[in-house]
Amino acid sequence: MANSQKILKYTVIIEPAQEGGYVAFVPALPGCATQGESFEEVKAMIIDAIKGYLEVLVEDGEEIPRESEETIETHVSIPLTASLLRYDKSR
Repeated sequence: MANSQKILKYTVIIEPAQEGGYVAFVPALPGCATQGESFEEVKAMIIDAIKGYLEVLVEDGEEIPRESEETIETHVSIPLTASLLRYDKSR
């Protein structure tokens, strides 16, 4: 018999933490976040956090959020005007 396991996919944002290591969060699951010392650690930890988050939703009788198939992720460049440059801490 073939495995008919369903797979859920979520966008995960992983960023370097100011204090070192990495932080990760899932935009489609508000409050689902974690941190780890290495990229590999934070990736494993966010997978565990997602599983736990979804299990709590099911226990509470809540619907499991699904990401839109139409989600587009991109980066945009914003020129720093004189007024923005006053607040730019990276200079």
